[in-house]
Amino acid sequence: MGRGDLSDAEWERLRSFLPDRNRRCGRWRDHRQVIDGILHRVRTGVQWRDLPERFGPWKIVYERHRLWSADGTWEHLLQQIQGVSGAWGALGACAATRRRQASGSG
Repeated sequence: MGRGDLSDAEWERLRSFLPDRNRRCGRWRDHRQVIDGILHRVRTGVQWRDLPERFGPWKIVYERHRLWSADGTWEHLLQQIQGVSGAWGALGACAATRRRQASGSG
């Protein structure tokens, strides 16, 4: 586990809210590895192609982020986590950052 990756406790809270299959080709690649890659990119601002190899192929990380942004999965996760814990945590902060960037104010 690298610095900034999801802790075991954070992962356990998230895991039950994640989709277990994608709509196109069956089972997903490891969610934890991919989410850690997405969080790394949000934290550091690194280009997708420059993600460290430990997060898996950059295209998979990028596609999952893009797909989940488009289909509302990130918003659903945020709502579920807020409902369970009442706190934003790392994903809430990432969602807030994306909204600010999208609105041009951040």
